[in-house]
Amino acid sequence: MTKQRIDTPEAAPAIGPYSQAIRTGHLLFTSGQIPLTPAGELVAGGIEEQTHQVLKNVQAVLHAAGTDFGGVVKVTVFLSDMNNFAAMNAIYGEYFTAPYPARSTVQVARLPRDVLVEIEVIAELA
Repeated sequence: MTKQRIDTPEAAPAIGPYSQAIRTGHLLFTSGQIPLTPAGELVAGGIEEQTHQVLKNVQAVLHAAGTDFGGVVKVTVFLSDMNNFAAMNAIYGEYFTAPYPARSTVQVARLPRDVLVEIEVIAELA
């Protein structure tokens, strides 16, 4: 099976040796998106602003691959503090609709650039 790199200037650039996403067959695997703007700047604000930016980045990568949030089958959310779960979850609910994808949410010791949230997804492509 061949792999296709997916990159878009509409999302935060990769800050290391990785792709924004890889398509293989009918599946898309995104790298974890953090709250950087497409210009690579950390978005100001707390968990709400950071979650919005992360999901805007995810949306841009999905669009570059020819899909949207409706194609997402699995989401992994990494939080620096589980006390931010309710606020993140409220913003998350603005982007996804039923049937909701499967999801895992974990608290981690630290995230790149000391951000509050990172999200990666797996999506099914047509």
